[in-house]
Amino acid sequence: MLRGIDVSSYQSSSYDTDGLSFVFVKATEGRSYVNPKMAAQTKRGRDAGLVVGFYHFLWPGNLTEQAEYFVSKAPERRGDILAVDWETTGDGSHASNSEKDRFIREVKELRPHHKVVLYTNRHFWLSYDTTSYAGDGLWIADYVTAGKPRIQAKWRFHQYTDDPLDKNVADFSSGSALREWAGA
Repeated sequence: MLRGIDVSSYQSSSYDTDGLSFVFVKATEGRSYVNPKMAAQTKRGRDAGLVVGFYHFLWPGNLTEQAEYFVSKAPERRGDILAVDWETTGDGSHASNSEKDRFIREVKELRPHHKVVLYTNRHFWLSYDTTSYAGDGLWIADYVTAGKPRIQAKWRFHQYTDDPLDKNVADFSSGSALREWAGA
């Protein structure tokens, strides 16, 4: 199992990279928010030789506009991974299952050379998902033993804690296997 983290504007741009193979950086949310620390957090990961991913926090509605906004703001480098964060929004709503599926497909069309994965929590996966569509891979949040999420589906990334920061593992045999999968 490879170790990694995910960061947003709530985390430092000088996060510790020791022992990490990857980092996911929040890029955008909806159609108007850009993480002000994205450039510095990206540079930190790239300087440490990590595989870098970018995620978009999905809101319901305006899916084409959200997909275009995300890919217009997220850096575009061969081997970067793109992710959609599908969970409850700040106002208590959430994108529907069909909106999640459509968003992933639109991002894949806009960035055909990048892997696009779905990030969601165990509750959403088991309660709201009806298609099991996760693009190129599932990134599941379930705060249990690293690498042992309580789901039947095949997963690529597992967020297993948010204390003191979001920690993840990836189901790849090596850093080079992850890079190869990501298209680097």
